[in-house]
Amino acid sequence: MKDPVFEPIMIGELEVKNRIYMPAMHLGMAEDYQVNDRIVAFYKERAIGGAGAICVGYATVDDLSGNTQCIGAHKDEFIPGLTKLSDAIKEGGSRSVIQLNHSGRYNYSFFTNGKTPVAPSPIASRLTREEPREMTKEDIDEVIKSFGEAALRSKNAGFDAVEVLNGTGYLISEFLSHLTNQRTDEYGGSYENRMRFGLEVMREVRKKTGGNYPIIVRMNGNDFMEGGQGREELKEYAKALVKENLVDALCINVGWHEARVPQIVTSVPRGAFAYLAKGMKEIVDVPVIASHRINDPALVREVIGDGLCDMVAMGRSLIADPYLPEKARTGKEDELVHCTACAQGCFDNLFKLKPVECLCNPKAGYENELNIEKTDSPRKVVIVGGGAAGMSAALAASEKGHDVSLYERNNRLGGQLHLAGAPPGREEFAVFADDLSKQIEVSDVKVFLNKEVDEKTIEQESPDEVILTTGAVSLTPKIPGYDKDHVVQAWDVLSGKAYVGKNVVVIGGGAVGVETSLYLAEKGTLSGDMVKFLLVNKAEPEKDLYEMSIKGSKNVTVIEMIDKIGKDIGKSTRWSMLQDLSRFGIDARTNTKAVEIKDGSLVIEIDGNTEEIQADTVVLAAGSVSYNPLEKILTEKSISCKVIGDANKIALAFDAVHDGFAAGNSI
Repeated sequence: MKDPVFEPIMIGELEVKNRIYMPAMHLGMAEDYQVNDRIVAFYKERAIGGAGAICVGYATVDDLSGNTQCIGAHKDEFIPGLTKLSDAIKEGGSRSVIQLNHSGRYNYSFFTNGKTPVAPSPIASRLTREEPREMTKEDIDEVIKSFGEAALRSKNAGFDAVEVLNGTGYLISEFLSHLTNQRTDEYGGSYENRMRFGLEVMREVRKKTGGNYPIIVRMNGNDFMEGGQGREELKEYAKALVKENLVDALCINVGWHEARVPQIVTSVPRGAFAYLAKGMKEIVDVPVIASHRINDPALVREVIGDGLCDMVAMGRSLIADPYLPEKARTGKEDELVHCTACAQGCFDNLFKLKPVECLCNPKAGYENELNIEKTDSPRKVVIVGGGAAGMSAALAASEKGHDVSLYERNNRLGGQLHLAGAPPGREEFAVFADDLSKQIEVSDVKVFLNKEVDEKTIEQESPDEVILTTGAVSLTPKIPGYDKDHVVQAWDVLSGKAYVGKNVVVIGGGAVGVETSLYLAEKGTLSGDMVKFLLVNKAEPEKDLYEMSIKGSKNVTVIEMIDKIGKDIGKSTRWSMLQDLSRFGIDARTNTKAVEIKDGSLVIEIDGNTEEIQADTVVLAAGSVSYNPLEKILTEKSISCKVIGDANKIALAFDAVHDGFAAGNSI
């Protein structure tokens, strides 16, 4: 039986070998708009990995449309770099596409040498807080012309197709939405007028590139803005694009950057937004591409096979595993590494003006630099600890050709990744633990589970190198009453070793405390399957179903000594987790100190005043301390060793994976 993922598809007159489309993602790698070897190597790796088409960008259309870390398409001097990039993608076996965009009011003046960003109307965004300059008719004409010229440059650079971003809160969608377009001329007011700018841009792109050149539009299926554009209004724009033959395929994404509906983080269920592609596919006769949180070939088969879409955009999935398509095609699907949707290395890096990296894939963005070569001098390497750092170190050392033994004191590999994956909506971390375990299984690494490494083990192995990734242990703050029976550790709660009463107080508002609080607040709520069953059968009013989905059987309070909850959570994820704290009714208190644990209560101090709150169970989430019992023994035996991960310094999963890779690769 044919696999729908690997059936060819036509986009206009362009044949694409399979249904996997890598969408444009800002990588932050360009230098003064110029394509460099780093960008070329990044995309060529994904082309070799088997994606049907790869869209790069976004690319700028003028000097107000982006920043110098964007790929430039607004001057002829950028054509040689664009050509090199397009050629590399095609040489790797994929079709090359470039996305053009103008950021509008989403740009920052410090990116544009102090020039004020432009927009349909002078309405500031919640992202920049800067009031943009309202575009004149001359500005509009010039930007439309710039889109066309950038598209022609892209075609001349050898790209097989061009994509124009018409959504996500950028300039074209700013014209489409009445929230950001309050003009009174022919570009504002009625929806017909608000569509005018986008349609004129697309007409110019079609005119400049010629009638047979494939054009894709990436647009919202729903902007998720309060009072903004929903599905039906955006469908009208899609129909207008198709009616005028201005587009050969539609790539449907969701939300503006300001929207308060999570779009990319791990709490978003896989394939949650494919329904928007389905709605578009029902009304247009061009291929429709579904987007967001589709990170597994089985799901690609499902959404295409079920008729929801014609292709699937897999962006961060191909950052995490460039060879996902080829593994699926060759029957090695169980060996792929799934994107965790953590955003720690991709979106969070962009907020820091750093190039994109990946928690799951230390080589991402460093394809030229981290191309591991086999060693001429294999060594015997022992790695103690089978968590993220240990597995990453073992894989890198084994890839170099060393004789690697990995010891884990528990009965499975994965360590704290399993704890991170315990709360609802965080399951991808547990999947990542399984993915790394599979990578170990198909490698030459020898694994020893349920084995505590001691001096005798070291003597038996007689290693040349030892990497210690023994992790951390929970910190127990010496609060009076900490040793009472109703006091438990957060790790024990998340692992199912400890149960809690109705009224729970979590001490510690960092990542672990927040995750534990949300985990407990979900207890007794309706699951997604339950909601669907009750909704379909009209068993309860919709309002009641909503309440039963967010109100569980526990009363949860989380306290934090500093003035910020979730300080160690990445920016892309933190806002949605804080939103969930509020939604689930968790009482989150900052600048609050735990003074004494009593039977049935906790005494806290806020601004010098004490208060006693009910606590059937007190959960300690006050952090962890490094656990490293072997370094001294190895030093005394003059055995070379490295201490990495939490055993060296408490850090994020991102750091554990990358430090592990670096340690294994350095041998």
